[in-house]
Amino acid sequence: MNAQTEKRLVPGPAGQIEVAIDLPGGGATPAGTALVCHPNPTQGGTMDNKVVQTLARAFLQLGWRAVRFNFRGIGQSTGAWDEGRGEVDDALAVLDAVRAPGEPLLLAGFSFGGYVASRAAQRVGEPARRLVLVGPATSRFDTAPVPADTVVIHGEVDDVVPLSSVLDWARPQNLPVTVVPGVGHFFHGQLPLLKTLVVRAFDPRLA
Repeated sequence: MNAQTEKRLVPGPAGQIEVAIDLPGGGATPAGTALVCHPNPTQGGTMDNKVVQTLARAFLQLGWRAVRFNFRGIGQSTGAWDEGRGEVDDALAVLDAVRAPGEPLLLAGFSFGGYVASRAAQRVGEPARRLVLVGPATSRFDTAPVPADTVVIHGEVDDVVPLSSVLDWARPQNLPVTVVPGVGHFFHGQLPLLKTLVVRAFDPRLA
C-alpha cells in the first residue's frame, strides 16, 4: 500500500499465507488489529483490491494496525480455492500469527471477504470489537448473522451483489445498511466517500 508496508509470510492450514501490515503514523501504539478480507479470488480478488486498501487506510486513520492478506492460491499464498471454507481458516490463521493475545480486534471484508469476516467472527476466540462489511456477498455465500453494531455499506446499483439480497439478509437482524446512491459494487469514483463513511462510523471527529 505504501513504502512502509511490511510484507511477510505466516503459516496457514494450506501452507504459507502472504500478509501485508501497515501501522498508523507518528509511531503511536495501535489501538488493535484490523483484519481486512479481500473479494473472491476466483474473480481476481486480492489484498491489493482498491476497496480493501481503502478500508485499510480508514483503519489506519482511526489508529489501528491494518492487516491484509491473500487467500490460499493468490499471490505468494500457497494452496487452492476451497469454496469459502478454507478461506475462513486462512483468516483465523493470520490472526493467530499477527495479533497479540487479548488485543482488540476489528474484522472487515469486501464482497466475498465480507462473508469470510462474518464467519471468522463466529469462530474467533474473543469477540471482535466491531465488524465492517462492504458489498457483502450475501447472494453468493452463506453470510453469517452479525452483531447489531456492524457497519454495512452497499452500493445502490451493485450489479454483482444486488442490494435486495443484502436487505433480505439484514432485515431479520434489524440491521441498518448504509446505501450509497448511484454506486456499483467496486465504488468506482467514490472510494474517498467510502473511507469517510467508515471513519465516521467509528469517530465522527476524524471524518
